[in-house]
Amino acid sequence: MADYLVGKIKRNTYLLFLFKMVALFAIVFTLDYSIGNILSFFYFKQDSGMQYRTTYSLEKTTADIIILGSSRANHHYRPDIFEKRLNLSVYNAGRDANYIFYHYAILKGVLKRYTPKIIILDFEHGEFSKTQLSYDRISSLLPYYERHPEIRSIIELKSPYERIKLLSSIYPYNSSIFSIAIGNTELNKKKWLDIKGYLPLTKTWNGSIQIDSSSIEYALDSTKVKVYESFIQDCLISKVKLYIVCSPYFIKSNQTDYSVTLGRDIAKRNYVKFFDFSKDSVLINNPKLFADILHLNDEGAKVFSNILLDSIGKTIGTYTKNKTNLEKN
Repeated sequence: MADYLVGKIKRNTYLLFLFKMVALFAIVFTLDYSIGNILSFFYFKQDSGMQYRTTYSLEKTTADIIILGSSRANHHYRPDIFEKRLNLSVYNAGRDANYIFYHYAILKGVLKRYTPKIIILDFEHGEFSKTQLSYDRISSLLPYYERHPEIRSIIELKSPYERIKLLSSIYPYNSSIFSIAIGNTELNKKKWLDIKGYLPLTKTWNGSIQIDSSSIEYALDSTKVKVYESFIQDCLISKVKLYIVCSPYFIKSNQTDYSVTLGRDIAKRNYVKFFDFSKDSVLINNPKLFADILHLNDEGAKVFSNILLDSIGKTIGTYTKNKTNLEKN
């Protein structure tokens, strides 16, 4: 009898423990799901700022020309100049501190909805360098994991555990809570006023030019190279005219960046035009066109946008000012 009672107590204790664990998991799941959905609602409710521009790029823009890249894309390409000279609509989808993984994700999201006429990809020095930061920055795409199956394989590059982490509804937003809060205020509109995605820089660089004497070669990330190649192939398959551009730096160097050399070679093999303006004399000899050594200011963006358009005009045989002629090329 005593053994029976002891056994029953043990079973009851086990069942109670099991019940508590199930209840705990249910509470955690409910809280995670509820809070995650609230964060998601306010994230996608934003109508200005950096996060909104990513949403707009992936889900809303139907511009004829899409500009992709990091902050250098964001600050170097003026949509108004492109629209005036080419008579095509433009959206600048660049985003600060993001790399080829982000650019490719935006491209895939765009191509799933429609086919733009031209894609311009701003290519950075060190684009293929092996750095953990490039993978960490994929976090800017986490909120789109559920809504955009076409970019899940890119997001999963962030770490081997992303699929598991993304079972949580909160996880995609846990580093953006403050940004989401600010993004739902009028203050955000004043801070992040953009012109069709373009963010003008108004300051002027007063320092001297930087001299780059770093090593020509550095460790390359093969995954980045493959994603870059896929970016090119997707444009070719979709019959999108692609231009890859290394925009100006206020840096003097006697050598060509390792990634630029490789990126240009890959583009050439695929018959894609690659422009390297990183040492352009018109801009590099005029510090007043730069906001800092890495970015042009608004006046510099105006000059550079026109220089690039002149070069693009030469690649299509004769310079065109109208949509009909451009579509024939």
